[in-house]
Amino acid sequence: MASASRGDIEDFIALRDFFRYAVSRFNAAKLAYGHGTANAVDEAAFMLLEKLHLPIDRLDPFLDARLTPSEREALAELIEARIATRKPAAYLLNRAYIQGRPFYVDERVIVPRSFIGELLFGGLVGEDELIRPSEVGSVLDLCTGGGSLAILAAEAFPKAWIDAVDLSTDALAVAKRNVEEYGLADLIALHQGDLFAPIGDKRYDLILTNPPYVDEEALNAFPPEYAAEPRLAHSGGRDGLDLVRRIVAEAGAHLTERGALVCEIGRGRPVFERDFPSLSPIWLDTAESQGEVFLLRAKDLQALRRKQTRK
Repeated sequence: MASASRGDIEDFIALRDFFRYAVSRFNAAKLAYGHGTANAVDEAAFMLLEKLHLPIDRLDPFLDARLTPSEREALAELIEARIATRKPAAYLLNRAYIQGRPFYVDERVIVPRSFIGELLFGGLVGEDELIRPSEVGSVLDLCTGGGSLAILAAEAFPKAWIDAVDLSTDALAVAKRNVEEYGLADLIALHQGDLFAPIGDKRYDLILTNPPYVDEEALNAFPPEYAAEPRLAHSGGRDGLDLVRRIVAEAGAHLTERGALVCEIGRGRPVFERDFPSLSPIWLDTAESQGEVFLLRAKDLQALRRKQTRK
C-alpha cells in the first residue's frame, strides 16, 4: 500500500483531520489490534493523543485544535509507520497504559495488557474482598515482563513487599526502568530466572502471574502486530498451558497459610479443567473477559502438591 504523499495532508489543519485520516488508513490496511485498543477508532485516538502529549481518554475537547507544522508532520509520520511496520502502537510511542497508569515499553518486552490489572482495583480486592489488602504483606509477580503488575500491586497493597521474576534479562531491563520511574525500587525487587527458582523457599501472601499461554497453532498464525513481540512472552507450548501446569504444581510451596494464587490463562480454561479436575478455582471475570483468570487458595494448592508427591 502506498504511503501518503505530502499533498494528501497539506490541507490538514486540525486534529480532527488527522483522526479521520488515520481511521480510514488503518481500516484500509486491515491492521490487527489488541494491545490496548480493539479497533481503528480507538487506535487512532490513542496514537494521536499520546503523540501530542494530551490525555488519552479525552479526544473531543481537542478535535478542533489547530496543529503546528511540526505536529502535523509528526502525526503523518506516525500514522504511516503504524501501517508500514505493523508494529503495535505501544512500540512506536514507547508507552502503554493499564488502569490509566502509564508504562514505558519497547520491543524487548511484551506490551502489557493483563486482565489482572483491572482485578487489582475491583473484583479481586474491594467490595468482594477475596483478597484483603490489609492482610497482604508480600507479593510475588511471576513472569513480570515490564513490571506493570508488580507496580500496580504496590499501589493495591501498600503494606506489601514485592518480588518480581522473569526469565528474560531484556524484559527485566524494561521493568527496572518502570520501577525506577515510579520510585518503587525500595519496595520491588527484580529477579532473573525460571519461575520460582530465583526466590528459593520464600512464601507469599499473594502470587500474581500472567504467564505465556498461547498454544502452538495460534502462535504460528499470529498477525504481524503480535509476532513483533518477544515469542518467549507468548509461547505456552503445544496446548498453551505448559507453564501454567508448572506454576499450579509448585505454587503451594510458596504461599503462606492464607495465601492465594491469581493466574491468567487466556482461553485455556477447558484444558485447565481437564488437567486439574480436583481443583475448584474461583474464576474472576472482567469487563472484557470471562473465565480467563482464576484464583486458588493455598490449602487447595498444597493438597494438590501432596497428592502429586504421593504418586
